[in-house]
Amino acid sequence: MAGVELPLFPLNTVLFPRGPLPLRIFEPRYVDMVRRCMREESCFGVVLLQGGGETGPVSGVASVGTSARIVDFNLLKDGLLGITCRGERRFRVRRVWRQDDGLNMGEVEWIDPTGAGTPAVAVPPEHRHLAELLRRVLPELGEVYAGVEPRFEDAAWVGARLVEILPVGLADKQAFLEMDDPLERLAVLSPLIRRPDEDAQDA
Repeated sequence: MAGVELPLFPLNTVLFPRGPLPLRIFEPRYVDMVRRCMREESCFGVVLLQGGGETGPVSGVASVGTSARIVDFNLLKDGLLGITCRGERRFRVRRVWRQDDGLNMGEVEWIDPTGAGTPAVAVPPEHRHLAELLRRVLPELGEVYAGVEPRFEDAAWVGARLVEILPVGLADKQAFLEMDDPLERLAVLSPLIRRPDEDAQDA
């Protein structure tokens, strides 16, 4: 199967399908990339940096990333371009190269067959407390999640949002992104989060 060419944006963050990604754009290579994506209504790929810096040469990126689509933009007070993106589909990086303008490009293959991740799998009863936690917490996180469509019955959606907000390291977030089974992701996350009935027992 032929690969797809995507402009890559290596970052110190892990983007999940349907997840929010606000960015401040100032480097010419990324300003041009954003303009092209908006003009062509195309997406770019977000990959976790594994060598180098966000504003300099990149020496390594994770092998799995997520495509991002620009859903809003504005001029910030500091004069920089601010964009709001949403994660769409996971991909596997086949090869990476650097253009003359410094933009990183990648040949990728899609992991998820359709946009915004894997087909919906219901949250099982033993993990319902994770979905309820998100119901309580997401409204308190401000504008970042205001435009994210809630899918509290979708195991992949619940697991991804939890990984985004939990204080776990980038390597762990990347490992969660690479999991194909949303129920496995919930099973690993569940022991990290106390159930309400456990809190009541300790009271």
